[in-house]
Amino acid sequence: MYQKAIGKPGTVFVRVTLEGQQQEKLQCFEQEISKVKDVLECYLMSGDSDYLLRIIVRNNEDYLRVHNRLTGLPGVLRVQSSFALKTIVKKTELPLD
Repeated sequence: MYQKAIGKPGTVFVRVTLEGQQQEKLQCFEQEISKVKDVLECYLMSGDSDYLLRIIVRNNEDYLRVHNRLTGLPGVLRVQSSFALKTIVKKTELPLD
């Protein structure tokens, strides 16, 4: 809802793989990704990709701008993008047991 209000209704989940997992490469990427304003969340992951990002965009052309920025970051080997088609559940409250 808030995304639409600022003209960025699209959500893209991006998996980023680096050229290596040496500490200096991870730190460099983390410093640079924090400067990309369109990235709302960034997680260091286990599994096939090193990082998972949540990005908001206006449209496909806007994402192309962000994609070009991501692929230009130091140490980035691969960027895989998935566009969210519909939000089913989005909670802001933490479950308190």
